[in-house]
Amino acid sequence: MTRALMTESALLQPDDVRIIRAMQIAPRASFAAIGTALGLTEGAVNRRYRRLRADGVVRVAGVVNPGALGQSRWLVRLRCRPGSVAAIADALAKRDDVNWVSLGAAGCEITCATQSRTQEQREDLLGRRLPRTAAVIDINAFAMLRQFLGGRGHYWSALEGTLSPQEEAALGSGEPPFTEAPVVTREPLRLTPEDERMLAALAADGRASLVDLATGAGLTPGRVARRLETLLQQRVVHLDVEIAAAALGYHARANLWLRVHPSAVKSAGRALAQEPGIAFAAAVSGPWNLHAVAHCRDLDELFEFTSDRIGSLAGLQSMEVSPMLKLVKKAGTRLVDDRLVQPSGG
Repeated sequence: MTRALMTESALLQPDDVRIIRAMQIAPRASFAAIGTALGLTEGAVNRRYRRLRADGVVRVAGVVNPGALGQSRWLVRLRCRPGSVAAIADALAKRDDVNWVSLGAAGCEITCATQSRTQEQREDLLGRRLPRTAAVIDINAFAMLRQFLGGRGHYWSALEGTLSPQEEAALGSGEPPFTEAPVVTREPLRLTPEDERMLAALAADGRASLVDLATGAGLTPGRVARRLETLLQQRVVHLDVEIAAAALGYHARANLWLRVHPSAVKSAGRALAQEPGIAFAAAVSGPWNLHAVAHCRDLDELFEFTSDRIGSLAGLQSMEVSPMLKLVKKAGTRLVDDRLVQPSGG
């Protein structure tokens, strides 16, 4: 994918996209380090990043991995009565344990993910609150069994090629690379109250300084630096670089539900992870054993991509393409008119 294609939006300049890519690789790198790697001044990087953030194009946020705490993650599809879906989606998006909220199926379906920190929190949402809502006609929940792509380290490969290999190498990385792994770890970690306060500060701003994180956690900057490194290495938290894809010219998004032969689930999931048009891929329970999210420029490109690239996956038996009418929330950030809305205090 060429740089010219990636900068179709009138809002963004080539250097804006280069800075976004730099943030993907090293989310907490200083403006000076990014400027040195990209051949820009520290002030230019600072100004451009702050404008991109204020315009709702990009945001860095710390996202906790429930799997590291011994909890599973679930994908949920809700079928709702006409006229009720917006209010239900809004209520879900307000919850800290729900993310990736989108509307589809002519405005009658909500797809979201749960990231409950405790079993009680998950059971309250899936077992009590949603079933009691009269406007919800049907609920289907699928456990995430194996994540092939998504979160820290996947970089949304549509932006590959924006920087040279030398520029990317100069940025280094503040976190371990993404590797395919079970969604739930075998030895859950217990968070301290200081951890919780630091993670809350990271959720508000993934680029918060060590001094600010220390103030919020009630620790010294040195202790915060060491603890943050530990939590990153143990994958308790990752720094998600949230991007308003529409600002880069990607206006057609879709949830893909794939049924593949059981013997091909791993190979198909790994193949999906290599596709630039795929932003997330995971093996799930239920009749559809793979779920993915596609980002394309328009519906025609979505058709070509799903029929030619996804349709040719070895072992594929059937596929449902469910275009998103509206993305309400990403990993930790609400959207309005396809732009990220900074949380209060973030």
